[in-house]
Amino acid sequence: MNATPYYRNPDLQAGMLPVDVVLHPSWWHAHAGITFDEDFFYHPAKRVESERRMEQVLHERFGRHGLGADHDRTLPVIGAVHNAAGFMLSEMLGCEIRYKAGGAPDVVPAQRETLEVDPDQAFRSPAARRFEQLRDRLKTSHGRVLGDINWGGVLNIAMDLRGQEVFLDMADDAEGARGQFRKIAEVLDRFTTAMQGETGTSSISVNRNVRHFREPVFLHSECSHTMISVKDYEEFLMPIDVEWSRRHRPFGIHHCGRDPHRFAASYAKLPRLDFLDLGWGGDVALLRRHLPHTFFNLRLDPVTIVSQTPDEIRGIIRRLVRESNNPWLTGVCCVNLDQSVTDAQIHAIFDAVAELRTEYAAKDWQSGLHATADWLT
Repeated sequence: MNATPYYRNPDLQAGMLPVDVVLHPSWWHAHAGITFDEDFFYHPAKRVESERRMEQVLHERFGRHGLGADHDRTLPVIGAVHNAAGFMLSEMLGCEIRYKAGGAPDVVPAQRETLEVDPDQAFRSPAARRFEQLRDRLKTSHGRVLGDINWGGVLNIAMDLRGQEVFLDMADDAEGARGQFRKIAEVLDRFTTAMQGETGTSSISVNRNVRHFREPVFLHSECSHTMISVKDYEEFLMPIDVEWSRRHRPFGIHHCGRDPHRFAASYAKLPRLDFLDLGWGGDVALLRRHLPHTFFNLRLDPVTIVSQTPDEIRGIIRRLVRESNNPWLTGVCCVNLDQSVTDAQIHAIFDAVAELRTEYAAKDWQSGLHATADWLT
């Protein structure tokens, strides 16, 4: 019997090693005939019809892994929870959006002369009004709304508005940049608070594995942080994460770049970091040393996985889970698998996790589980 103490996050409702995949719009367009036009996101009838169609396809092809569990239900899902499509907040703040039949919407950078953000105007924008109309029509037809909208992140949206000039702003007018970042954070906070009040969640559209937590995870996307130094993170953006980690529990960070480990020591300074969605290439073992109580969602590389054999995929998953060093604080996902991925490769992801669950259970890992009182407070 293994007596090593493994901490288990009390907010995690699922068993050990939750796993999920998100298929790229090109996959859905090629294999299910779904078109990702403006109506897919904003027409209430098509919104509901599309999500049910996606659930049905998942059930038919991958139902043995638990996907498509809602295939026989008509649900008023307000956002595209089966896609990684973060664009609405940028649109509310003034960016143009271009829709594609077989791809996620493109955000056209606004290339503003200055990073000036008016939070109130964002909620009076045509994009905000269109979203409110969608919400109201779904509630009228179904009595409620479910799901959420991918809300992006502070620096992500700042780059959508200002382009690469935002980095010069940080150097030339540090206080002004911090102030505008705080205004973007205000928009995100208001949007997610209202969304969660309506649907009970805020971040399933950021990563589906947050569904397995008892309370809705507030998952801040920091994709663009791979472009800044640790010093700049701590000076300009970490104060926002500190505040959010105190007010939003569980609090999480999504860092899909290859270098989340650069920020390990900084993340460890946050009052709480309940969930870390970390990109392929990250040093998982180093992150675990700094964050022993954080749930790690291990992201596989959707680009290289399409050229790997099922055995290679299983080997990568086993290595990453071993490096995470706690099956109860670890999940696995692969996001944006395109039309070239095979069903066998997707099956390999779920089969590898199922094998690991069996192995850990056989070793009676639960016998060593405990949680410290200070972690639970």
